[in-house]
Amino acid sequence: QVQLVQSGGGLVQAGGSLRLSCAASGRTFSSGTMGWFRQAPGKEREFVASITWSAGNTYYADSVKGRFTISRDNAKNTVYLQMNSLKPEDTAVYYCAADSGAGYYGLWGQGTQVTVSS
Repeated sequence: QVQLVQSGGGLVQAGGSLRLSCAASGRTFSSGTMGWFRQAPGKEREFVASITWSAGNTYYADSVKGRFTISRDNAKNTVYLQMNSLKPEDTAVYYCAADSGAGYYGLWGQGTQVTVSS
């Protein structure tokens, strides 16, 4: 069974840092894209960042550019989201997701809470 297992997250003060991990099990990803999304209370889920498995091309939402960094470890089949200079408005449940090349994110992690206090 293919699944994405997330770890990391928690409570941090504004200006602090957290790192999220997303490990894929059940298959090895060598193509496609991994993404991070978030959903704050009362808001729709929004795109945060993505990275391609093969070339490592990265994309970021404007709201996190310069503060967040997405990376991958192909050997560990794991994607990371390093979040620095966190702001209270970054508070949300964060999800990783996999697009295996079909053009949509068809596999999702379980979600992890990130809370940034002011």
